[in-house]
Amino acid sequence: MFCGTELAARIEGVETELIAKGSAAAAARLGPDAGFVVPIAGGVASFAEDGSPLNKVAGLGFAGIPDEAELDEIERLFAARKTPVQAEVSQLGDPGIGELLTGRGYRLVSFENVLGLELDGERAARVADGVDIRSSGEDEFDAWLDVVATGFAHPDTQGVASHEEFPADIIARAMRDLTGAAGVQRYLARRAGDVAGGASLRLSGGIAQLTGAATHPAQRRHGVQSSLLSVRLAEAAAAGCDIAVVTTQPGSKSQQNVQRQGFALLYTRAILVKG
Repeated sequence: MFCGTELAARIEGVETELIAKGSAAAAARLGPDAGFVVPIAGGVASFAEDGSPLNKVAGLGFAGIPDEAELDEIERLFAARKTPVQAEVSQLGDPGIGELLTGRGYRLVSFENVLGLELDGERAARVADGVDIRSSGEDEFDAWLDVVATGFAHPDTQGVASHEEFPADIIARAMRDLTGAAGVQRYLARRAGDVAGGASLRLSGGIAQLTGAATHPAQRRHGVQSSLLSVRLAEAAAAGCDIAVVTTQPGSKSQQNVQRQGFALLYTRAILVKG
């Protein structure tokens, strides 16, 4: 699968939308002075609350380059909240973004990979023997959160480790905000009656965003992860999406799993931090 700048702009656009809606929901919950969502050069600068995974600058590089005054204001807003500025920059965006940010003292701290799969017509969900996957309602939120947090707390050691970690209470609030405001759907996997894994999905503009998945350490190597992926892809195809995307750590088990399902590496994001 080939990814040019137009497709990358489309993917970064729905990512920007996801972050903006989640942070706006946090502001509604905590009060308008707690966080911010600021459009910047086609992307967004976002702060939800202390320690949130939504605190970042995303989507730059596809609608011009921000000027120095815009970045001054963004950096001031993050500094007022005692939070470093983290910018996630696609390699397919305008190269001038990286030049501008590094010139202002941003440091390269990590990378993440964006992979995609074309969805053409109906897909049959393939679920491993003994595994049951269902959409998860509010009554199962605590069970979903517990298995996801446990899975993330015990990552596979393959590949490049993430440069950040988030406590369960922060994940819980962010997911509630994303579910309510951005349309993120949750899925719970059970195996032999026990909760085995959890995942989430968002559909927007014909793109299916696989927004996270985790398997309980005791349930790994039994097809839970691949079953969660297959069910979400089938639902995305049935909803008319033409592409599914997922973000992984480079060389990780998650990347290996989705590539086995036909996903191709589309582009890499550089993670640049200042402060």
